[in-house]
Amino acid sequence: MIVSLEHYFKGDQGMERQLYRSIVQVIKRVNNRTYNSQGTYSVARIVEVWFWAVVHDRPISWACQKSNWPAHLRRKPLPSDATMSRRMRSALVRSFLLQMERRVVRCKSNNNLLWMIDGKPLAISGCSKDRQAGYGRAANGKAKGYKIHVILGKNGSLADWRLAPMNKDERVMAHRMLTKTKIQGYLVADGNYDSNKLYTACDHRGNLQFVAPRRYGPGRGLGNRPQASGRLRSMELLENPTPRFGQWLLDQRDAIERYFGRLTSWGGGLTHLPPWCRTHRRVHRWVQAKMILTSLKP
Repeated sequence: MIVSLEHYFKGDQGMERQLYRSIVQVIKRVNNRTYNSQGTYSVARIVEVWFWAVVHDRPISWACQKSNWPAHLRRKPLPSDATMSRRMRSALVRSFLLQMERRVVRCKSNNNLLWMIDGKPLAISGCSKDRQAGYGRAANGKAKGYKIHVILGKNGSLADWRLAPMNKDERVMAHRMLTKTKIQGYLVADGNYDSNKLYTACDHRGNLQFVAPRRYGPGRGLGNRPQASGRLRSMELLENPTPRFGQWLLDQRDAIERYFGRLTSWGGGLTHLPPWCRTHRRVHRWVQAKMILTSLKP
């Protein structure tokens, strides 16, 4: 029996419509008097149109055309492309999206005692004119683009995330997140994060032990500089004759790799940065939306 392509398209649309219905429910829960707009279109309506574009991996201009909406959703008026561009930059819309992120993506409690930190490159074309992107380390070489930095719990809860140009040092971004996030227990990283500054930041909190293998491997000297007490404890965990607990901690880093895999390995996920997604503001908004969609995906 020959199966038409329309059958497959309907299946894809079914998943997209289901995700969009979930997004609309979140929008209704977040919406309140704070976001009442005096303009023609409410903040909630602007966000609905934005997510219709993101769910289908299309630019905002595509979502502003009624022909790209199903018949039962065409009755609501649609803002123009210029209106969407202006309103998406407004403080109210950015605050609305942040509230959605906190409700759907961020962890509700910090009872988890095991956390991981890592970054994922988001490469763009080297010919791009995006001046806010940077050249930095990516998989198997260097690339131009951005990088997302994430602190993730063993149970899958997200404590914090940041977006930076590809050339921004991971240790610098980690320090920025550590000054804001309220986590406790163990924070595990790879050798790229081995820095006295990060160990000191965790020591000052008093309830967070940073654990990372030494950047240049064990067996080397420590030089003449004073070492943070947290770094010495990390070395004791990882370099003692029977480092079972320390090795177990490092093995748990697979959880953050699985999170990045889940974020990118489905059709509507963060598979790439599309051509219309350039500059830090637009990339941050796109990544934020994809994180929300991934958290709602069944």
